[in-house]
Amino acid sequence: MSIQIDTQIDAASSDAGNWISDGSAASFSTDVVKASEDHLVLVDLWAPWCGPCKQLGPTIEKIVNGLGGAVTLVKIDIDKNPQIAQALRVQSIPAVFAFKGGQPVDAFMGAVPESQIREFIEKNAGDAIAPSPVDEAMNTGIQAFDEDNMEVALAAFAQILDLEPDNIDAKSYLARIYIKLGEAEAAQSLLETINDADAADNANLSKARAALSLAQNATDDDALAPLRVTVEKDPDNLDARFELAKGLIGNEDYDAGGAHLIEIIKRDATWNENAARIELLKMFEVLGQMHDITKHFRRQLSAVLFS
Repeated sequence: MSIQIDTQIDAASSDAGNWISDGSAASFSTDVVKASEDHLVLVDLWAPWCGPCKQLGPTIEKIVNGLGGAVTLVKIDIDKNPQIAQALRVQSIPAVFAFKGGQPVDAFMGAVPESQIREFIEKNAGDAIAPSPVDEAMNTGIQAFDEDNMEVALAAFAQILDLEPDNIDAKSYLARIYIKLGEAEAAQSLLETINDADAADNANLSKARAALSLAQNATDDDALAPLRVTVEKDPDNLDARFELAKGLIGNEDYDAGGAHLIEIIKRDATWNENAARIELLKMFEVLGQMHDITKHFRRQLSAVLFS
């Protein structure tokens, strides 16, 4: 079974020297080849002049420190040890090799995102890495969230943030819980603490931001009543129809709101710089691509756009 790797913030930094070391050609046989017969060894080839190396280094060190010795990291300056780079046929740096059983078994090059580093280690370390408290809490929180058990989900993601205050996935889920509880301002404040540079392509964050955007349009039925009247009298009033759709979706009436968005697209596919389609895609993202409502309106959207 695949095990999702996450760092453990409470790992003692004083032990890091046991798990991370500076290697050389002279020590390579002991630090890497022999050590890899016992556990997974990562070899990070870098150089002082390499900008991407400075970006990758702290990230991979943080992950290794959080694994409590299940994996060790040997950092090798190729300027001082060019023969190692030549032996491994390295053409660019940073380059990270996974050694297991005395042999290199996998590698990647470049300053890849943290998630990819975790997947790389997970693939090569396998069962040697046990689920961390963060992993367990994340699994509990996601399951509870999917089952609409907000009390358990809230406790689980709060626990993660106690261990990892900057965990983007936990913050994203917690923001969605706030939204479900009607606390959109709290959700917005939490999401604003996330550094975009650390959150590139994070699907959970994207979903949380879409949920917040929809929730901020929530309103009461009294405010929607005039819009309904306007749309009934003037079906081509797309501004009013759009505001009505956003209000309905914000109130979680996805069927009615989605129907109005589809109607806008039928009447003018590119109206207001594709505003209706963009709002519909936000709804799909929040509900999930396999939700019945998403599948229903995706079919309608395709029929309108490609008929």
